[in-house]
Amino acid sequence: MMSHRYCVIMCGGVGSRFWPYSREDRPKQFIDFMGTGRSLLQMSYDRILPLVPKENIVVVTNAKYAPLIREQLPDLLPHNILLEPARRNTAPCIAWAAYHIAALDPDASMIVAPSDHLITGESIYCDCVRKGFEFVESKDALLTLGITPVRPETGYGYIQIGPKVTDDINKVKTFTEKPNLELAKVFLETGEFFWNAGIFLWKASSIINALRRYDTDLTVLFDRGEGLFGTPREDDFIRQNFGACPANSIDYAVMEKADNVYVECAGFGWNDLGTWSALYDNSAKDADSNVAQGGSLVAYDSHGNIFVTPNGKLIVADGLKDYIVADAEDVLLICPKADEQRIKQMVNDVKMRFDDKFL
Repeated sequence: MMSHRYCVIMCGGVGSRFWPYSREDRPKQFIDFMGTGRSLLQMSYDRILPLVPKENIVVVTNAKYAPLIREQLPDLLPHNILLEPARRNTAPCIAWAAYHIAALDPDASMIVAPSDHLITGESIYCDCVRKGFEFVESKDALLTLGITPVRPETGYGYIQIGPKVTDDINKVKTFTEKPNLELAKVFLETGEFFWNAGIFLWKASSIINALRRYDTDLTVLFDRGEGLFGTPREDDFIRQNFGACPANSIDYAVMEKADNVYVECAGFGWNDLGTWSALYDNSAKDADSNVAQGGSLVAYDSHGNIFVTPNGKLIVADGLKDYIVADAEDVLLICPKADEQRIKQMVNDVKMRFDDKFL
C-alpha cells in the first residue's frame, strides 16, 4: 500500500505572530527555530519519509515561496510543488491537492499536515499515522488526529470524542473553537476532549466526495478542471480559477458537517509553535528559566524570558521578567509574554506607518 500513500504539506502561512523573525519573504516554516540545522518545513518533510515514498510528498504553498521550497527541499519533484496564486485558507488548499493526487492515483490515500508544527515523539507519531492510513484505507472515513491535552489551553481548538471504533479511534462528537479558560478547564477535567492538531488522513476520493457534498461553491470550480489535473494544463487552470475560491477552513467546510468523521487519539509531543511563548515552552532553559536562541546570555535578576538574536550576539539583561526580546537586526521587538497576542496588531501598525519595509 505504500505506493498509494501520499503526504500533503501545507506551507502557505505567514506566521505573523512570530514577527519580526517570521517575515512575508521568509515565514516561520522556513526558519530553524529549534537550532537543529533544519527548518520547521524540513523537519515536517523528514518525519514523513518513513511513511510515504518521497515521490508522493506534495507541498502546497504560495507562489512567492517557490524558490524557498526548492532551496530547502531539493529532492521534491517539481510537479509536486503546487503553487497557490492567492491565499484562500485550508479548504481550497486541500481540495486542490486532493484533485491533483486523485488524477495521478485514483486509489490514493493521503495525510495532510501543516509545515510549522513541532513534534517531539516522532516514533509514536509514525505509529499513529500508520494506524491512521490503515483505518482510512479500509472505509470511507475522514480521520483527524487529536492530541491528549496536558493543560487548559485556550489557543487550540478541541475535539470531543464519541463512541469508540478501535482502541485508538473514536467517532467525533463535536468540534469546538478556541475556548475561554474556564471552558478549557472543564474540557480537561472531562477527559472527553482532545486538542485539534489540524492533521488529517483520508482517501483522496473520500475528501473530494465530502467537499462535493458540503462545499459545492468550491467543488464547482475544481470540477471545471476535470481532465486537466495531473497534466501540463493544470497550472494554467489553477492560475485562472483559484482566486475565485471562497476562503474557508477545512474544519468549517467539511469536518464540522460530515457524518463520517473520526478522531485518532494520540499522545505524541505536539505543539503548533504558533507563538513566542510556545517556542519558549519547547526550548532549553537556564537555571533562571531564560531561553537564549542564537546569541549568548549574561543575565542578572532576570527570569522567564526568551531572547532570540542573530548568531554570535551577546545579550546582557538586568531586571527583566517574562519578556520576549527578538532582535532581527532591522527590527527589535521587546514585549511582555503576557501581551504577545498584541503582536498581530503591532504588525498592522508597523505596516500602516512604514508600508512593507519591516514586514
